[in-house]
Amino acid sequence: MLPFLLFIFGLVIGSFLNVVAFRYSEEKNLFSTGHLGGRSQCQHCYQQLSWYELIPIFSFLVQRGKCWICYKKLSWQYLLVELASGFIFLLPLYFSRLPVTNYQLLITSIIWILAFLVFLLIWSIDFRLYLIPDELNLILIGLGLVLTDFQNFYDQFGQFSGSFLGSYAGLFGLRNNIWVNHLTAALIGGLLVGLIIFLTNGKGMGMGDLKLLVALGLLFGWPDILFIFILASIIGAAVSLSLIFMEKKHMGSVVPFGPFLVVGAVLVFFFGEVMLKSYFNFFGF
Repeated sequence: MLPFLLFIFGLVIGSFLNVVAFRYSEEKNLFSTGHLGGRSQCQHCYQQLSWYELIPIFSFLVQRGKCWICYKKLSWQYLLVELASGFIFLLPLYFSRLPVTNYQLLITSIIWILAFLVFLLIWSIDFRLYLIPDELNLILIGLGLVLTDFQNFYDQFGQFSGSFLGSYAGLFGLRNNIWVNHLTAALIGGLLVGLIIFLTNGKGMGMGDLKLLVALGLLFGWPDILFIFILASIIGAAVSLSLIFMEKKHMGSVVPFGPFLVVGAVLVFFFGEVMLKSYFNFFGF
């Protein structure tokens, strides 16, 4: 029953994250009571919602993605965020396959569940408002520092360990000290985006992206941060070109980069080693 209960709890948290994301504005603190207080309303007609309209997943499907009052379509973000949050709370099952103690499993699961929930908020808010709240980057920085210290204490770092790229991380150096590795990753991440901001006069990326890449560097370390940036750039370019081809965007349009960094981070987390192995096998190494 535990996986089922974790999933249901995750759906409820996802419903709360939707409230946070949709009610956020640049003028208010992300988690302020004034920002989050009050009954939930339809985003179109502002009709207060009843309890049975707030059941995660179920209400959206029963209402066929529409408001029962004004019949306007609801954002698919409601459904996607709730589902994603439900699966995020199953991460302990993913970590349980590793040779770790119960205490290590608990701490690691908590850190990464919180990190993935922050990823969800960054994706939701940046996609809608083209900005990343500083509070979320600060949370990721804090989680990165805690995770680095935790891995250092339990000696979970080495030439062929401590990276989501597996043994391939040893090819890129900086494997002698976890603090040097993660701080260097944060610095490199910041420099990469800082250079793009400088060369494009702030039109290529924003300071929110710079802060996010610094935070991801602390959380993932080197060389993971490099591959997160590469994957985000490739996916971002592919999506942007597709939108231009479909005439939904033009060459001068702004596309938020934060969601692509989040997708890159998730891909490295789950498939980093597999992707590198496939790459090297493809070229016969």
